Amino acid sequence: MDDMATQVLPDVETRPEGTDTTGNDEPKMFHYVKKAKIAESAVLGNLVVALCGETFPVTKSPKPGSPVCPDCKKIYESLRPGGDDG
Repeated sequence: MDDMATQVLPDVETRPEGTDTTGNDEPKMFHYVKKAKIAESAVLGNLVVALCGETFPVTKSPKPGSPVCPDCKKIYESLRPGGDDG
């Protein structure tokens, strides 16, 4: 199973999750996913869907400065602040 990572973002209903491991147990990049799905995936092993469409289980948290999927980043930056409520 590939190791994935997570990071919480304030005031937005998405956060980065990692995929594509480098072989040394570190994800190559991180993807943005809905925060509500992260705990469920971490506990139950369910797959999450990134903004870019990639699916994977959550298993790790990223460190600040970790690389982010360029497609997820572009989509995330185009979202309005405040999440999905409006």
